[in-house]
Amino acid sequence: MRAVVTRVKNARVEIDNNINGAIDTGFLVLLGVGPEDTPTQADKLAEKICNLRIFEDENGKMNRNLEAVGGALLVVSQFTLYADTSSRRPGFSHAAKPDLAVPLYERFMDQCRGRGFTVEHGEFGADMQVFSQNDGPITILLEV
Repeated sequence: MRAVVTRVKNARVEIDNNINGAIDTGFLVLLGVGPEDTPTQADKLAEKICNLRIFEDENGKMNRNLEAVGGALLVVSQFTLYADTSSRRPGFSHAAKPDLAVPLYERFMDQCRGRGFTVEHGEFGADMQVFSQNDGPITILLEV
């Protein structure tokens, strides 16, 4: 699994000009699932992201996690994180098919909710518009 995690002041995802999910302080998570990914990887990635210490403490050091700032997550499925860019026209055969990807996407969000976080999300496979006010900007790439 791959994730692009951006620290945000606020973020939202719209589908057909309707807000599907929105958060204030927290993480915008673009989540990609590969064909070899497992539930264990979804659990591990959720644990890693929920405990990522990228919010500043009183000394200006990135030392606080999502819980410490009362943050939430906005999770958006992103099959393009598995793009094959060996040519000018990306291919997406390295991304998991929906029958594998959807349950792992859902499991990742359930794991984050199980840790007590509010989780907003897009809609798997939908044409979405994602808006964010990045904070920092701080953006981390993760892969498990």
